[in-house]
Parts: sequence; C-alpha cells; structure tokens
Amino acid sequence: MKGTMVALVAAAAFVAAGCGSDSGGGSSSSSSGQGATAGAKKAPTLAEAKDAKGTVTMCAGKDTSGSLIQSIKDFNAAHASQGLKVKLNELAADANEVRNQIIQRMQAKSSECDVLQEDIIWTAEFAQQKWIRDLSDYVNSRKDEFIPSTLASYHYDGKYWGLPQVTGAGLLYRRTDQVPDAPTSWQQLYQEGAQHDGFAFQGAPYEGLTCNFVELSSAAGGKILSADGKKAELDSPQNVKALKLMVDGMKTGGAVKASSTYMEEPTRTAFETGKATFMRNWSYAYALDKKSKVKDKFAVSPLPPFQGAGEGGVLGGNGPVISAYSDNPKGALLFLDYWTSKKVIDRGASQYSLPPTLKSSYDEPAVKKALPYSDELLKAIENATTRPVSPVYAQISEAVYKNVNAALSGSASPEAALKKGQSQIDSALKTF
Repeated sequence: MKGTMVALVAAAAFVAAGCGSDSGGGSSSSSSGQGATAGAKKAPTLAEAKDAKGTVTMCAGKDTSGSLIQSIKDFNAAHASQGLKVKLNELAADANEVRNQIIQRMQAKSSECDVLQEDIIWTAEFAQQKWIRDLSDYVNSRKDEFIPSTLASYHYDGKYWGLPQVTGAGLLYRRTDQVPDAPTSWQQLYQEGAQHDGFAFQGAPYEGLTCNFVELSSAAGGKILSADGKKAELDSPQNVKALKLMVDGMKTGGAVKASSTYMEEPTRTAFETGKATFMRNWSYAYALDKKSKVKDKFAVSPLPPFQGAGEGGVLGGNGPVISAYSDNPKGALLFLDYWTSKKVIDRGASQYSLPPTLKSSYDEPAVKKALPYSDELLKAIENATTRPVSPVYAQISEAVYKNVNAALSGSASPEAALKKGQSQIDSALKTF
C-alpha cells in the first residue's frame, strides 16, 4: 500500500503541475507567437529515422510508477540488433525542479538530453526559445489517434512540438451515502455541499488552484487570454460569475472552508475522513480512496456544467519532445514513436493506471478493468480545457492563483481580484 501510494501521489504531482489542456479556458493553439518560432529545427521523418543507431538519453522526472523504465527496457531489447539504445536520466521527482534542470541544460545548449519528458504547460516557452524541434510532420501523420484535447497544449505558433503520452483530468468524487446522484450543475454541487459536509478542492495559492479555477471558468464561458493570446480576459463577466460562486461557497458552507489552504493530498484526506461530501481531484485518488474507510461509499463523475452556460474542465499530462541540441534526433524520434504507441499507452493504463491519451485505449477490456471509471474519465478529458498556451505561462498562472486565493480567503472581492490579475497578466504579456 505504501509503495503504491507514493507512486500514485508522485505521478499526480507531475500531472497537477501541468494540469491543463484544450479549449475554452485559454488559447487552445495560441497564435500570439506567430513567426516567433521561425528557424526552429525540424525533427526527422520516421522514414529518415528508421535506421538510427547509437544512444538516446531520455531526461525525465522520477519514474515512480515504473512505466517509463519498462518501456525503455523493451525498446532496447527490440532495437539492440541495429545498435540503438535508450538510457534514462531521472532529473527529480518534483515537476518544477525538473523544469529548472531542463532549462539549465537548454540555456547551456547541452546535448545531454535527446528526448525530454515535457509537462504540457512548458510547450510555448520551450518552442519560443527554440529549445525543442518542430514535430509537425510526424504529429500530423498520427493526430487522429489522439483525443483532440490532449494535443492542444503541444500546438503553438501553428506547429506541433510533441505528443501527449499520459493525460489527466479533474474528476468529481461524491459520497453516495449522502448524495446518491451526481449534481447536474456547479450551482447544485455547492447547494448540496451546503446541505451536507461541503465540497473540498485545491484552493491553496499554487498551480492546482489555476486548474480548479479554469475548470469552473471554462464551464461558465470565461477565458484567461484572448483567442490570439495577446490580451488578458481574466476580468470578464463570466469569470466574475465563476469566482463569485466559489467565494459564496466558502461563506455558505457549500465548500469546505479549509479548501483555501488545500493541495491534492489534504483534499483527499478530508474526503476520506468524512470531512467533505464532494471532492475535486485527479484520477490517482480513486485507487487510494478504494483502500480507505469510504471505499464502498463514493462514486466518480465528470465535473458538472455551469448552469446557463456549458461544460468545462482542465487537463494535466506530459509527453515527449525532442531537444534542439540532440546529437541523435533520429534515434530520439524512434523512441518518441515507441513511447507514444498504442501498445505502450495501453499498457500504461492497464498495468500502471495512467490515463491514456488515445481514444481507442478506452475500448480495451484491460484498460476498463484497471480504470473502472474510464467512461467518466474519457468524458472529462474530452470536455477539458487548456490553460493559456503562452511563453509567459508561469507569470499568468501566478496572477490567477494568487488573486483567486485572495478572493477565497476574503482579502479581496471577486471583482477586485480579477481586475488585479488582469493587470498582472497584461504586464507579463508585454515582456515577450
């Protein structure tokens, strides 16, 4: 149990750090960098790469599930006869530290890493800096295999820069002994939360809160950036409605008041110990909840629509990109092709409970058995929205989560919080 828990929580941390993808809450394929990536190196074609030899270094976060390690082992066995192998360089367990270590190498134009395990929120920044290779030709040949929402965060400046290997979407967990049926709207969720033990979510001032806000904002019809990615749209009537619902929930008991301090694990603990009727969390919590004292008293559903508007959500996930400084881009492409293959993604789901990015995977019996909530998960992923695809995403996210948290904590009104965040985002956009 302990080993499984550590692996699941670590995997969730990487997903949460990049917890957004597709349209509605931001720019699904921002054109704000049109021309900014001109001159970026292109990846070789699969035909050009087929006879690759030598060593490929895969730089990634710590593989606590074992899925990547197994994939490398199998790839090496299959390609030994042509003199091609992959070695793994595990950088760190924390996604932010992984990003920092990758940036250090890219700024030094290091050829140490051939393939990078990239969090989906890094794409625009890395592409803008010309640190990664243009994979458009390869991705366009396979794009129909993937759930469209999972591809959106790899699309920047009219090009594709990588493929999603694993995804994740926020899900709604509820105590079925208290609320038998899933709420039909966000408004009903907060109403029923007030009648019972509240709704627990990730409301602390960190990336997770950006995800939580974008989920509600996108359902309400709001955005973070304009369609062209050049202007902030945080201060909008739709976003005011979304944030007011969250703030009112803190006041009425619709939400668990301590949610303004919660990250993923405190949220899960509150739900499992009976301190919350509802919980927003990632799919990793399902297996852990099934080992808790509420194991027979909960169900999972997609996040509800916003009354009078529509559905929304946000994705997490990561996948491979190829370094612009790789000395073996052909070998790197062959490994990228293998690691994002149906065989590997299906196995990741069936053996390691990693949410797949291929729609066909959700029809596989082994995947359905490993992920009993796979139908709900697929719907959540299809409905999900991307956070802004922007080279200054980190500053944009900080403006969102700090100001939304200020409203949740009562130190700013929803209107004032969004107005301040709008100004901060516009200032960040002027820096590139």
